[in-house]
Amino acid sequence: MSTNEFEGKYNLKSPGVKRLMREACELKEITEEYSAHPLEDNLFEWHFTIRGPPDTEFEGGIYHGRIILPSEYPMKPPNIILLTPNGRFETNTKICLSISGHHPETWQPSWSIRTALLALIAFMPTPGSGTAGSLDYTPEERKTLARKSKQWSCSLCGKPTLKDHVETATGHNATVPERKEEVLEECPEEETPAEEYFPNETPRDSPVTLSSGLASSVCIGVLIVAIIAIILRRIFLM
Repeated sequence: MSTNEFEGKYNLKSPGVKRLMREACELKEITEEYSAHPLEDNLFEWHFTIRGPPDTEFEGGIYHGRIILPSEYPMKPPNIILLTPNGRFETNTKICLSISGHHPETWQPSWSIRTALLALIAFMPTPGSGTAGSLDYTPEERKTLARKSKQWSCSLCGKPTLKDHVETATGHNATVPERKEEVLEECPEEETPAEEYFPNETPRDSPVTLSSGLASSVCIGVLIVAIIAIILRRIFLM
């Protein structure tokens, strides 16, 4: 995916377009926990793959989904849709999380697609509590779906893969297959002024309430715990 491919299709001076092109570059490497890439013909729709969190009923599962980004991104949050049956979230449904389009009041422009993926992994073992798009399958049902998820295939991307999932399947250090989409060869410089993402003043009549502030704090706490857990896991595996 090169800059030339977007000329005439997108406004390359748009903060959202520049932001997404940079994120595509930063996420071009498949990791052990997640991968994500924009569709070849649509920069505002991405497909992602995440690994089920360890020591949960989702451990060993490989889950694929879509991220639909608004034209106002990153000022407005993305919508997240899971495609692989998992027992925690409905498939082909926009799920309700404090990092998704259901809660624009808790979204922060500094968050990114990577942040959303880490949060999604952290939220998987939490109770659904009847929120939109949530499911409350039993642990055994979720374990069964986790095993079956390895055989699930996306009609656009093929069989989802993550770094060590490919190595385990082949029995040796395999080369991860290249995606259909080419990625940016060089990450573009961040040219968007900080004030475009973070306005200096908050409107006096802002609808943010105590509950939304609490939800934002909880989300940030969950993200921090998830990131620390992933870093520690990588250290122990080294």
